[in-house]
Amino acid sequence: MLCLNFIPLIVLLLGASLGNAFPSDALKKTCSLSKYWFLVPRELEALRKMQQQFDDIMQLSNRKCHTLLFHRRKSLETAELSVPDRLMLVEAELDFAITMLGFPAPARFAETRRRPLAFLTQAREDLQDCIHIEAPSHQPSRKLRHQLQKLEKARKTETTGCLEATAIFHLFQILNDLQCVAHRDQCT
Repeated sequence: MLCLNFIPLIVLLLGASLGNAFPSDALKKTCSLSKYWFLVPRELEALRKMQQQFDDIMQLSNRKCHTLLFHRRKSLETAELSVPDRLMLVEAELDFAITMLGFPAPARFAETRRRPLAFLTQAREDLQDCIHIEAPSHQPSRKLRHQLQKLEKARKTETTGCLEATAIFHLFQILNDLQCVAHRDQCT
């Protein structure tokens, strides 16, 4: 009877020692973007609310912005890029939007954009995991490099207000690109 009491203790000790033999970071992560196939309505509503509030602010400030940062010619549709290129493009777009939403704002607008900012940050982290798993040594194509250079040039030459407006007004285009990457389809 006394031997039976030692069995759970032995199993527990063996389990702990075997668990240490295989570190958790040695297990391969998987790339799953399926949660972005269909966006949660409350996230979409938070984004719409933020866009509407920003639009109201823009009308009051009467700022003009004419950047063509998210305007793509037919020769550079997201669907024409390879999957690793698309992952990198959407990551760059999300990074741009997160940076613009991270700038100081009036208290009311800062509160409105908190939820969209958290959602976009999580999406970027998920994309980064996928890039590291699926294409760790991928070199961007010429088309992707051109788009990334265009983004970098805009960051250096446009005003912060203009870039912020561009990011907020094009959030749904960025989300569409994210959904296309999640589906791995040829979205346009």
